[in-house]
Amino acid sequence: MFSKTCEYAFRATILIATASAAGERLGLDAISERTDSPKAFTAKVLQQLTRAGILLSQKGPHGGFDLPPLMAKRVKLSHIVKAIDDDTVYRGCGMGLKACNAMKPCPLHDHFEKIRNDLRTMLESTTVQSLTVGLENGATYLKR
Repeated sequence: MFSKTCEYAFRATILIATASAAGERLGLDAISERTDSPKAFTAKVLQQLTRAGILLSQKGPHGGFDLPPLMAKRVKLSHIVKAIDDDTVYRGCGMGLKACNAMKPCPLHDHFEKIRNDLRTMLESTTVQSLTVGLENGATYLKR
């Protein structure tokens, strides 16, 4: 449903928010290792998230990426999706057709439209901070 880039962005953002809440600033190597994602690809994703204002970045020997708790409470998963994939996840056809709409629907259109609407609701109501709780208490994982 999400692009690989968006999946990496979710993982990196949640990891950074969790580390920031513990007073830690993470660098590219740590983020790449802890999310099990390729370093070069992770750098590209982090750059996009920083440009979108989702993450804070600081250069230098004590540099790294931050997402302070107050910001993490405001950042919704929909912000990450918009920064990485624009809004294509809300418009895509369930069967991959180039043009699919109510006027010329694919066989899955009506079913998939409901799923897309539910997905939008979930992404717009879920904050990054709410997803850090599971990482902090060991109930959820970013790497297996």
